[in-house]
Amino acid sequence: MTSDAGRDPSAPIVVERRTRETAVRVQVAEGTLLADARAVIRTGEAFLDHMLVTLARYAAVDLRIEASGDLRHHLVEDVAIAVGTAIARHQPANSARYGHWTIPMDDALVEVALDLGGRPYYRGPLPSRLYDHWMRSFSDHARATLHVRVVRGRDRHHVIEAAFKGLGVALRQALCATPTTMSTKGPVTW
Repeated sequence: MTSDAGRDPSAPIVVERRTRETAVRVQVAEGTLLADARAVIRTGEAFLDHMLVTLARYAAVDLRIEASGDLRHHLVEDVAIAVGTAIARHQPANSARYGHWTIPMDDALVEVALDLGGRPYYRGPLPSRLYDHWMRSFSDHARATLHVRVVRGRDRHHVIEAAFKGLGVALRQALCATPTTMSTKGPVTW
C-alpha cells in the first residue's frame, strides 16, 4: 500500500502525464486529510471540473489539476489515470484502507465501496460510458477495488455526481490513519 519510499513526506505529490493526446498535471498536498482542503481544477471540461471539485471536497484532499487534451474521452481518461496514481502515492502505510458510503441526491441513490489494498478491480456501471470509464481508469491506477452500485436514479447528472460524492467520502474513510495495518499480509510496499 505504501509507495515512493524515499519521498519527502512534507512535499506535495505531483503526477504528470503527457502523451500526444493530453497533458495532465495533478498535485495532492501533503497530509492525509485536510479540513481546509481546496480544489483548483482546470481541464476545460466543465462537468469533469465539477466532478473533481466534488471529489476533492468530499475526500478532504487538497487537489490541483491542470489538463488539456485533443478529445473529451482522452482528457477524461488521462485525468482519471493521473488522479488514481496520485491517490496511490498519497496513501499512508497505516491507512484504514476501506471506505463505504451511500449518497442520496434527489432521484439518485448510489452506493460506493472501496478498498485501497493494491488490487485493482472496478464494478459499475454508471449511466455514462465516459464516466464509467473514469471510475475504471481511476480504480486501475489507484490500485483500488471499487464497487459503484446505482440503486436508483433517472437524472444522469445526479447519478454521476452522487457516485463522485460517494467515492470522495469512501476515500476520506480509507485514507484515515489507523494504529494497525489493515491487512493480514502486513504492509504492502511498491
